[in-house]
Amino acid sequence: MPNKGIKSKNKIIIVFAILLFSLALMTLSAKQEKGTHFLDSMVGVILSPFQNFFTQTIQSISDGINHYFFLVDVARENDQLNLEVQRLINEKNKLIERIASQKRLAKLMAYEDDWEKKAVVASVIGKGATQWSKVIIINKGTQDGIRDHLAVVTDAGVIGQIIHAGLNTSKVLLIIDGRSAVDALFQNSRISGVVVGAGDDECHLKFVPNTADVKVGDQVLSSGLGGIFPKGLIIGKVSQVTKKKQGLFQDITLVPSSDLSRLEEVLVLLS
Repeated sequence: MPNKGIKSKNKIIIVFAILLFSLALMTLSAKQEKGTHFLDSMVGVILSPFQNFFTQTIQSISDGINHYFFLVDVARENDQLNLEVQRLINEKNKLIERIASQKRLAKLMAYEDDWEKKAVVASVIGKGATQWSKVIIINKGTQDGIRDHLAVVTDAGVIGQIIHAGLNTSKVLLIIDGRSAVDALFQNSRISGVVVGAGDDECHLKFVPNTADVKVGDQVLSSGLGGIFPKGLIIGKVSQVTKKKQGLFQDITLVPSSDLSRLEEVLVLLS
C-alpha cells in the first residue's frame, strides 16, 4: 500500500512538472513573438525611407527609359513625315512649273497662229557673260531651221533677233543691247523712229521730231522696215518724254513690253 501511494505522488509530480514546462514554453514563445514583432517594426521604420527612395528612383529611371524610347519613336516618325512632306512639296512644285510652262507655250503657239507664220519654240538656256552684253542663248539651231537675223518674240512682243545660229544652239541679241536697232512707229500717230538699246532694261526711241505729239504710255510697234521684224509687233511703251529746246528730235525712253529678265521660252519667227 505504501508503494502505491508513493507511485501516485510521483505521477502527480510528473504531470504537474509537464504542465509547468508547457506553460513555460508557451510564455517564452509568446515573449519571442512579441520581440520579433517589435524588431520587425523597428527595422521597418528605419528602412522604410530607403525602400521608398529606392523604389521611386527605380520607377523614375524606368519612366525615363520609356520616355526616351517613346521620344526616339516620335523623332523617327517626324523624320519620316518631314520626308513625305518634302516629297509632296517637290511634286507640287513640279506640277506648278509644268502648268506654268504649258500656259506659256500655249500663249506662244496662239501667237504663232495669229500671225500665220511658221515658228520654232525654243527654251532659254543661257545668258551673256557680261553686264554690258544683253544676249541670251536658246536651245535651237540650224538643224531646227534657225538662221541669223530672224525675229525672236514672246506673246508680249519683240525681244530681239538671232545674231549667231549654231547647229543646236543660237545667240539672241536683245533689244535692250546697245548694238540693237529696230525700226518702229507709234501705234496711234504712225510717226516713225528707231528703237535703240540703252543697256539697262530699257530702250531709247530716236529720230522722233520735236513737233510730234508723244505722251507717256504711247505704244510702239515694229514698222516692218529692215526685213527682220514683221510689221505690227509690239515693242514697248513710252515711259519718259523730254522735248529739247534746241535740236530736231525728242529724248524718248521706252520700256519693252516683254520682261526680258524673266525669259524662259521664246518664239523664233521663220521667214
